[in-house]
Amino acid sequence: MASTATKPAIITCAPTGAIHTPTMSPALPVTPEEIAEASLAAAGAGAAIAHLHVRDPHDGRPVQDPGLFKEVLAIIKDRSDVVVNLTTGGSPQMTVDERIAPAVQLAPELASLNMGSMNFGLFPMLNRFPELKHDWEHAHLSNKDIVFKNTYADIERILKLCGDQGTRFEFECYDTAHLYNLASMLDRGLVRPPLFVQTVFGLLGGTGADLEDLAHMRRTAHRLFGDDVEWSVLGAGSAQMRLGTIALTLGGNARVGLEDSLWDGPGTLAESNAAQVERITAIARLLHREVATPAQARARLDLRDSAGS
Repeated sequence: MASTATKPAIITCAPTGAIHTPTMSPALPVTPEEIAEASLAAAGAGAAIAHLHVRDPHDGRPVQDPGLFKEVLAIIKDRSDVVVNLTTGGSPQMTVDERIAPAVQLAPELASLNMGSMNFGLFPMLNRFPELKHDWEHAHLSNKDIVFKNTYADIERILKLCGDQGTRFEFECYDTAHLYNLASMLDRGLVRPPLFVQTVFGLLGGTGADLEDLAHMRRTAHRLFGDDVEWSVLGAGSAQMRLGTIALTLGGNARVGLEDSLWDGPGTLAESNAAQVERITAIARLLHREVATPAQARARLDLRDSAGS
């Protein structure tokens, strides 16, 4: 495999998501305007990609309302060329039809795609955040009966519906089995390289956040896909900067943002998504890695441009 250490690092920022609840951190954006502004600030700090979820503007509940996504996109695209990546994961508590509606209706240049079903446990977070404002938040976190459904039929359906519109994918892989699922689909011609593989660490139900977990996922991804992979790392919680730094050291890419971690050091809440992007881009430059522009990310991932061409 050719060395990737000299390639500019593709930094993704996920400003809000379905995991953290809005009363956990005052920095978590909730309204379409807040999510758009957080994305724009992250882009200004060096993120080439903004990975988007939306929330109910009134109570912060995770939703997959295409209208809210459209509001966010209108603001972002008017002021930035950042790559927009819409979630098809949404929340594990949503149906697949709910999860895919925004990407199907809005045909983004990039969308996330979870590569396998898994148990999904958020309940350990209640030990750290016992006081929550909204009733839905406690129910959201305490549920021990969640299976994040991503069957082969689900995945193939999303590939067909979105791929036919020209959307490319960020393949989110929470364990090595998900990498093998992706390899099977590559062998069957259902996906085409280059493959943007986001390896996810530290969420209960997926693989752990140890260095050995990262090394095993990286070895497996490169063994299966060789030069056809753009490998990236998402570390949840305290693992965000630690594993992101290791990924950058190894020539990979990194994802940060308040969707994945509310923290900026032990016991210190991050002030913004942009602050996390600034930290990871500073680390990249200390490691003599340049940071990819949106145009460079589009070329590397074989995306159409933001105008749809």
